[in-house]
Amino acid sequence: MESLFCLSIATIAGLLLSRVAKKLQLPAVTAYLIAGILIGPYVLGQLQVPGLGFVSTEHVKTFSVFCDVALGFIAFDIGNEFRLSQLKRIGFQATVISFVQALMAAFLVDVVMVVLHFLMPDIITVPMAIVLGAIATATAPAATLMVVKQYKAKGPLTTILLPIVALDDAIGLVVFAVSTGIARALMSGSVSIVSVLVEPLIEVLASLILGSVMGFILTCLEKYFDSNSRRLSIIIAFVMLTVALSMLSFNLGGITFSFSSLLVCMMTGTIFCNICNFSEDMMNRADKWTAPLYVLFFVLSGAELELSVFSSLAIVGIGLTYILFRSAGKIFGAFISAKLTKCSPMICKYLGITLLPQAGVALGMSMKVTQTMGEQGQLIRNITLFAVLVYELIGPMLTKIALTKAGEISPRPEIIKQPNVKA
Repeated sequence: MESLFCLSIATIAGLLLSRVAKKLQLPAVTAYLIAGILIGPYVLGQLQVPGLGFVSTEHVKTFSVFCDVALGFIAFDIGNEFRLSQLKRIGFQATVISFVQALMAAFLVDVVMVVLHFLMPDIITVPMAIVLGAIATATAPAATLMVVKQYKAKGPLTTILLPIVALDDAIGLVVFAVSTGIARALMSGSVSIVSVLVEPLIEVLASLILGSVMGFILTCLEKYFDSNSRRLSIIIAFVMLTVALSMLSFNLGGITFSFSSLLVCMMTGTIFCNICNFSEDMMNRADKWTAPLYVLFFVLSGAELELSVFSSLAIVGIGLTYILFRSAGKIFGAFISAKLTKCSPMICKYLGITLLPQAGVALGMSMKVTQTMGEQGQLIRNITLFAVLVYELIGPMLTKIALTKAGEISPRPEIIKQPNVKA
């Protein structure tokens, strides 16, 4: 009963605050995150009333299955942006831009963090600097997708944005795995080629293979049903099954085989959308079913944000430096690569701003290093939490502004009330 109270209050709080956000012309995503903070452990949760808000971060994490499923559907939905007809037009540009802006962000963060190491050697180490640079590559597909959907953004910038956000995660996973391998080698004094190069490549390839297989099976199953409601039910069940399978990991011959749920679900959606002739209609139907799930996901994400990171001036200072140089890398890298690939002026000017949101993938990376790097990993986690808090609150708003400036979000016409005319 207590869990149902929490979930219902979380959803209602998010929806009510979205009305306030609409008046202030803010994206609904920002409202959901603020709602999560308000009913989270640091505000309403302080009352310690069971069912009325979340009393602790651990309490929020008990609902993590909803976040896992929501991220699965978000990735599945992004797979819809990889239709072959579309990739023939923008595939090369999206790939080049993805690599350049991700690596530029990693490089700038690495450099400035190494400089900070020489200024504050007791607080930040070289291994920490390398890992923070890798985390800087990740972009939040969920926040970006929600802004695009809410405002029905359409145009060249939106078309190239979603594939880039998806590719970002694949690049980020490889860079992160290689960087953490190097960081561990610097800490221990020994280098493992398997952990630095082999395992990250296996994770990406295994994820793409599993996603392809699941997408093919889903398409075959869909053909056995004529009812749209049953087809939708199969999609829902199958995405949840795919998320579950992507959480498996096993060790074989000293090599760890694991998957990225985002990549697996994205590939499942890509295969399904390219070989199923009624996929577009089913994706539109799935959007309606997942709407409340997305609200709950962002409210839970807001409740999980650690406001306690503000208590440390060192974390705030390093966090602000991280945000500044990651943002510069994303914006400058996107601008340069868009120019080189001859994108339109609007894409060159505004694409980088839309790539600033950062959340789930970055938090997942920071969680991994807490398990392998001890106190240094915990400091990386806190810096990432601070950055995510800032990015999640201002990122969606900046994405909306950029898409509006690019002319891809049209202002909604005011409803004109017709006067009552008596006969």
